[in-house]
Amino acid sequence: MVRINSRQVEAFRATMLTGSVTEAAALMTVTQPAVSRLLRDLQALLKMELFERRGTGLVPTAAAMALYTEVERSFVGLERITAAAEEIRGRRTGSLRIAALPALSNGYLPRLTGHFLKERPNLNLAFFGVISPIVVDWVLNNQCDVGFAEVPIAHSGLPSQRLPAPARVAVLPTGHRLTEKEVLEPRDFEGETFISLSAGSSSRHLVDQVFHRHDVRRVLRVETTLSEIMCGMVSSGLGVAICDPFTAQEFSTRGVVVRRFLPRIDFEFSAVFPAQRSPSPVALDLVETMRKSLAEFED
Repeated sequence: MVRINSRQVEAFRATMLTGSVTEAAALMTVTQPAVSRLLRDLQALLKMELFERRGTGLVPTAAAMALYTEVERSFVGLERITAAAEEIRGRRTGSLRIAALPALSNGYLPRLTGHFLKERPNLNLAFFGVISPIVVDWVLNNQCDVGFAEVPIAHSGLPSQRLPAPARVAVLPTGHRLTEKEVLEPRDFEGETFISLSAGSSSRHLVDQVFHRHDVRRVLRVETTLSEIMCGMVSSGLGVAICDPFTAQEFSTRGVVVRRFLPRIDFEFSAVFPAQRSPSPVALDLVETMRKSLAEFED
């Protein structure tokens, strides 16, 4: 079987593309005699004439045209591989699986990831909104490339990155007496019907701790596992709550008024990654994009 080498094929293709040995040499960044020698050797190996000289130029023969069809098919495949490698290196292709706690997944993070994907048209996404313990469990079992969960993280062995922590806010029904104040304090909530997250959650513990410290008695009438339900209850006029700022923002045009609350109670969460492998580069890019966005969020 005739054995030809890649440089001979490259010289043939370059000459077909440019119609000139001189331009083929420039395309390959070699000398003109080098291209001529490669073409001569290729023709000798194939035992066929590939070009005819017409004046100062070369004209491909019928055999050359037939051969070029096969060569181009191979080069297109190689170029696709090269382009794919560049996409992967530029973190614009592939797939990303993320899981996030409901406070982030009810609006803020879908919008951010949507913009992130627009800049990476060949990147596919699987997005799951689940409570923090499930986020951690899925990442622990390598079901996601990155997860966003409220701290503290139950499994300290998981690689994680703390993200900027915005402050929790007070959420009130439209027309409530406390909406007249720009900043609310614990004593403002004395005797108010209060909607809480479920007992045992870290958020509930932090909020209750502040009110206990200030000896404020609220009427704890409703508790729920989700901040969306909490804000939905507030919008009905049933009561008031202290909420993460992301969910509060989603409800700010739905019958809920948002006010600053002091003393500040940070809403702390982290990005977590599978322990069995290095973090996905595109996942790290998303986390960095989120970090920059969060720096602007509170402003």
